[in-house]
Amino acid sequence: MPRPRLTGLGAGLLSTAAMVVAGGVAWLLPAGAQTVAFGVLFLPVCALTGLWVRPADLAMGPVVVPLAYAIGVLPVAEGGGAGFTGQVMGLVTTLALNAGWLYGGTLVAGVIVTVRKVRLMSAARRKARSVPRRPGAEQAAPRTDHEAGPSGRRAPRSRVAP
Repeated sequence: MPRPRLTGLGAGLLSTAAMVVAGGVAWLLPAGAQTVAFGVLFLPVCALTGLWVRPADLAMGPVVVPLAYAIGVLPVAEGGGAGFTGQVMGLVTTLALNAGWLYGGTLVAGVIVTVRKVRLMSAARRKARSVPRRPGAEQAAPRTDHEAGPSGRRAPRSRVAP
Protein backbone atom coordinates (compact mmCIF):
# COMPACT_ATOMS: atom_id res chain seq x y z
CA MET A 1 0.00 0.00 0.00
CA PRO A 2 1.41 3.45 -0.82
CA ARG A 3 2.55 5.59 2.10
CA PRO A 4 1.76 9.16 1.02
CA ARG A 5 1.97 11.86 3.62
CA LEU A 6 -0.76 14.42 3.11
CA THR A 7 -1.07 17.74 4.87
CA GLY A 8 -4.31 18.50 6.66
CA LEU A 9 -5.54 20.41 3.62
CA GLY A 10 -4.46 17.64 1.25
CA ALA A 11 -6.21 15.00 3.36
CA GLY A 12 -9.35 17.13 3.35
CA LEU A 13 -9.26 17.60 -0.40
CA LEU A 14 -8.59 13.91 -1.07
CA SER A 15 -11.34 12.70 1.24
CA THR A 16 -13.79 15.27 -0.15
CA ALA A 17 -13.02 14.28 -3.73
CA ALA A 18 -13.39 10.60 -2.85
CA MET A 19 -16.73 11.22 -1.14
CA VAL A 20 -18.06 13.26 -4.07
CA VAL A 21 -17.21 10.33 -6.34
CA ALA A 22 -18.82 7.95 -3.83
CA GLY A 23 -21.92 10.15 -3.81
CA GLY A 24 -22.08 9.98 -7.60
CA VAL A 25 -21.74 6.19 -7.53
CA ALA A 26 -24.39 5.89 -4.80
CA TRP A 27 -26.71 8.18 -6.76
CA LEU A 28 -26.79 5.56 -9.55
CA LEU A 29 -28.21 2.95 -7.16
CA PRO A 30 -31.90 2.50 -6.24
CA ALA A 31 -33.28 5.00 -3.72
CA GLY A 32 -33.26 2.65 -0.72
CA ALA A 33 -29.64 1.61 -1.11
CA GLN A 34 -28.09 5.00 -1.81
CA THR A 35 -27.34 6.10 1.73
CA VAL A 36 -26.20 2.65 2.87
CA ALA A 37 -23.81 2.37 -0.07
CA PHE A 38 -22.55 5.88 0.61
CA GLY A 39 -21.94 5.02 4.27
CA VAL A 40 -20.12 1.82 3.38
CA LEU A 41 -17.89 3.73 0.96
CA PHE A 42 -17.26 6.34 3.65
CA LEU A 43 -15.53 3.91 6.03
CA PRO A 44 -12.50 3.09 3.82
CA VAL A 45 -12.11 6.77 2.95
CA CYS A 46 -11.89 7.51 6.69
CA ALA A 47 -9.34 4.75 7.21
CA LEU A 48 -7.16 5.96 4.34
CA THR A 49 -7.38 9.55 5.53
CA GLY A 50 -6.24 8.47 9.00
CA LEU A 51 -3.37 6.45 7.53
CA TRP A 52 -2.17 8.96 4.97
CA VAL A 53 -2.20 12.24 6.90
CA ARG A 54 1.34 13.27 7.83
CA PRO A 55 2.45 13.06 11.46
CA ALA A 56 2.48 16.83 11.95
CA ASP A 57 -1.21 17.04 10.93
CA LEU A 58 -2.59 13.97 12.70
CA ALA A 59 -5.27 15.97 14.48
CA MET A 60 -6.77 16.96 11.12
CA GLY A 61 -7.69 13.38 10.16
CA PRO A 62 -10.85 13.11 12.27
CA VAL A 63 -11.75 16.73 11.52
CA VAL A 64 -11.85 16.62 7.72
CA VAL A 65 -13.77 13.37 7.24
CA PRO A 66 -17.15 14.65 8.57
CA LEU A 67 -16.80 17.66 6.30
CA ALA A 68 -16.10 15.37 3.36
CA TYR A 69 -19.16 13.29 4.28
CA ALA A 70 -21.39 16.37 4.38
CA ILE A 71 -20.18 17.57 0.98
CA GLY A 72 -20.25 14.15 -0.65
CA VAL A 73 -23.77 13.28 0.52
CA LEU A 74 -25.36 16.11 -1.48
CA PRO A 75 -26.21 13.95 -4.53
CA VAL A 76 -28.06 11.38 -2.40
CA ALA A 77 -29.70 13.82 0.04
CA GLU A 78 -33.22 12.66 0.90
CA GLY A 79 -36.44 14.63 0.75
CA GLY A 80 -35.18 17.94 -0.52
CA GLY A 81 -37.62 20.17 -2.26
CA ALA A 82 -37.12 22.75 -4.96
CA GLY A 83 -34.85 25.66 -4.26
CA PHE A 84 -31.97 26.29 -1.93
CA THR A 85 -33.87 25.83 1.32
CA GLY A 86 -35.28 22.51 0.13
CA GLN A 87 -31.76 21.27 -0.66
CA VAL A 88 -30.51 22.40 2.75
CA MET A 89 -33.40 20.64 4.49
CA GLY A 90 -32.69 17.48 2.49
CA LEU A 91 -29.03 17.64 3.51
CA VAL A 92 -29.85 18.17 7.18
CA THR A 93 -32.36 15.32 7.10
CA THR A 94 -29.87 12.96 5.48
CA LEU A 95 -27.15 13.89 7.95
CA ALA A 96 -29.52 13.33 10.87
CA LEU A 97 -30.81 9.99 9.61
CA ASN A 98 -27.35 8.64 8.77
CA ALA A 99 -25.44 9.94 11.77
CA GLY A 100 -24.32 6.41 12.61
CA TRP A 101 -22.23 6.20 9.44
CA LEU A 102 -20.84 9.66 10.09
CA TYR A 103 -19.90 8.91 13.70
CA GLY A 104 -18.55 5.47 12.81
CA GLY A 105 -16.28 6.79 10.09
CA THR A 106 -15.06 9.63 12.28
CA LEU A 107 -14.34 7.09 15.01
CA VAL A 108 -12.34 4.95 12.56
CA ALA A 109 -10.20 7.94 11.57
CA GLY A 110 -9.85 9.01 15.21
CA VAL A 111 -8.70 5.58 16.40
CA ILE A 112 -6.17 5.29 13.56
CA VAL A 113 -4.60 8.70 14.19
CA THR A 114 -4.57 8.06 17.97
CA VAL A 115 -2.71 4.78 17.49
CA ARG A 116 -0.28 6.48 15.12
CA LYS A 117 0.35 9.30 17.61
CA VAL A 118 0.96 6.87 20.49
CA ARG A 119 3.43 4.93 18.35
CA LEU A 120 5.24 8.14 17.36
CA MET A 121 5.48 9.23 21.00
CA SER A 122 6.80 5.86 22.16
CA ALA A 123 9.36 5.80 19.34
CA ALA A 124 10.53 9.29 20.36
CA ARG A 125 10.79 8.17 23.98
CA ARG A 126 12.80 5.08 23.01
CA LYS A 127 15.08 7.22 20.89
CA ALA A 128 15.63 9.67 23.74
CA ARG A 129 16.50 6.84 26.11
CA SER A 130 18.93 5.25 23.68
CA VAL A 131 21.05 8.41 23.26
CA PRO A 132 24.34 7.72 25.06
CA ARG A 133 25.23 10.18 27.79
CA ARG A 134 28.71 11.52 28.30
CA PRO A 135 30.22 10.72 31.68
CA GLY A 136 30.15 13.78 33.90
CA ALA A 137 27.66 15.63 31.69
CA GLU A 138 25.70 16.63 34.79
CA GLN A 139 28.68 18.46 36.34
CA ALA A 140 29.16 22.15 35.79
CA ALA A 141 31.86 23.22 33.40
CA PRO A 142 35.07 24.35 35.12
CA ARG A 143 35.68 28.05 35.33
CA THR A 144 38.50 29.68 33.51
CA ASP A 145 41.32 31.51 35.30
CA HIS A 146 39.91 34.94 34.63
CA GLU A 147 36.59 34.00 36.24
CA ALA A 148 37.86 32.18 39.32
CA GLY A 149 40.19 33.41 42.03
CA PRO A 150 43.00 31.37 43.63
CA SER A 151 40.54 29.58 45.92
CA GLY A 152 38.44 28.46 42.96
CA ARG A 153 35.68 30.90 43.78
CA ARG A 154 34.71 33.73 41.54
CA ALA A 155 36.44 36.99 42.44
CA PRO A 156 34.15 39.86 43.36
CA ARG A 157 33.84 42.61 40.83
CA SER A 158 35.36 45.90 41.71
CA ARG A 159 33.08 48.85 41.80
CA VAL A 160 34.19 51.91 39.97
CA ALA A 161 32.87 55.22 41.17
CA PRO A 162 31.42 57.36 38.44
